[in-house]
Amino acid sequence: MIKNPVLPGFHPDPSILFHDGAFYIANSTFEYFPGVCISTSRDLANWETAAYPLSEKRLLDMRGNPPSSGVWAPCLTYSGGLFYLVYTDVKYWSHEAFKDTPNYIATAPAIEGPWSDPVYVNSSGFDPSLYHGEDGRKYFLNMEWDYRKKGDAQFSGILLTELDPVKLTPVSEAVNIFPGTERGLVEAPHLYRVGEYYYLFTAEGGTIYRHTETVARSKRIEGPYEVHPDKYLVDAACAGGSPLQKTGHGSICQGPDGRWWFAFLMGRPLPDTMNCPLGRETGIAEIVWRDGWPYLKSGGVVPDAFFEGYGQKEERLYETIDYDFSGERFGLDFMSPRTPARHSLAGGALRLYGGDSPLSCFDQNMLVRRQCDFSFVFETAVSLPFDHFGRMAGLVYRYNEENQYFLRVAYDEQKGQKALGILCLDKYEFSMPLGEEEIPVPDTVHLRVRMDGRYGTFSYSLDGEEYHDILYRLDAAKLSDEYATPLGFTSAFVGMYSIDLVDKQGYADFLYARYRALDTE
Repeated sequence: MIKNPVLPGFHPDPSILFHDGAFYIANSTFEYFPGVCISTSRDLANWETAAYPLSEKRLLDMRGNPPSSGVWAPCLTYSGGLFYLVYTDVKYWSHEAFKDTPNYIATAPAIEGPWSDPVYVNSSGFDPSLYHGEDGRKYFLNMEWDYRKKGDAQFSGILLTELDPVKLTPVSEAVNIFPGTERGLVEAPHLYRVGEYYYLFTAEGGTIYRHTETVARSKRIEGPYEVHPDKYLVDAACAGGSPLQKTGHGSICQGPDGRWWFAFLMGRPLPDTMNCPLGRETGIAEIVWRDGWPYLKSGGVVPDAFFEGYGQKEERLYETIDYDFSGERFGLDFMSPRTPARHSLAGGALRLYGGDSPLSCFDQNMLVRRQCDFSFVFETAVSLPFDHFGRMAGLVYRYNEENQYFLRVAYDEQKGQKALGILCLDKYEFSMPLGEEEIPVPDTVHLRVRMDGRYGTFSYSLDGEEYHDILYRLDAAKLSDEYATPLGFTSAFVGMYSIDLVDKQGYADFLYARYRALDTE
């Protein structure tokens, strides 16, 4: 049996595809660069990162994008010898009446690329997808955003637009084919043809605890669409005790043996909280067809924590990953906000050049990876060869610009040497908890964060062997979608950060990076 989530930590909005013996899942990456994480598996149990298609500045420019903007809800399909990737690069979303949601399509002959320059389609809403008709026609779907309305009604339905099959630009006016149900907030459309019906899968209820997956069908692609007899394929809101919450925003594919699979978004809250620092993750459930409608094979509308796929998930309890800075895994696990990180290799160390402050939405310079376990340890060692309080570097544990912890080394003029301190942002309120009691350290110091469920600590070492805890409690609940203002869509990340508030000529060298999972829950 395979345990959900199959993709733990920040893997939201899954679009699943089976092609040429392999399963692929494309996930949103929001403001993190490179854009769109594509994972692959042959057994649904063991997954590895296959590609980040939007890996060049010419393909994705997110400088200035606010928190939880960027790449939303990619859709990955295959037709006629090409992979098609559809996505939104959201420029604004969080307050008032408007959302800026340009939608694009890119193509490639192989999942690794090369990917074409994106073709702009429209900006009428987000969560786009692409349907390839059996007659060669292509149709673009997205939710429609209506700024004139209030609340849930701003999600005014699902739009269908025919595209030129070669140019991939619109050749018809958009038609609103589905208004959703009373759950509201209809989004994330995916369209499939099974037998004589078109099946429209949508998410409703918002990507929170009311989240669900709604299914409707029609014999005509333009509709009208009738809703599933149970309305919702999945709806964890009716089962408060389920370990899998927020279920919805899914997509389907048929496996090599004819079985059907539903990949869905899910969240796992910390015990005794409603907060999910691991973000929105990806689960899988088998579906069966009865009387022309899809149902969870396990019955009901609450996905199971386990399902039977094609293999067994490899044990990863207490897994330790020692990163080679020049290795492939480092390049696939670590990301940076909005732009490619400015870095180089210097004597086997990772040299991170100084970037913007923790509040900037332009040129911060960090390399961070998803938190994938409630309990984990991350370690690194930093060498900072500059003596100015505005040049600093260290270990960052963050959600976004609003909420983060930064264990940093900087020069202290009063002490006449480097000092180790903590910089905190809590709903944008800045604090330095150690105050004048910052810890004198040499130019090179080992840094560590250990989280045991909700709470954890920073610590440091001068020799990499004996660590000293810093008496300040870290709260993972604050690094979650639920704690962000007004809401967030990413997760907690941990890694290495370099800042230069003087002239952007400084840098810091990180000697190693290590992530160790302490549990599998």
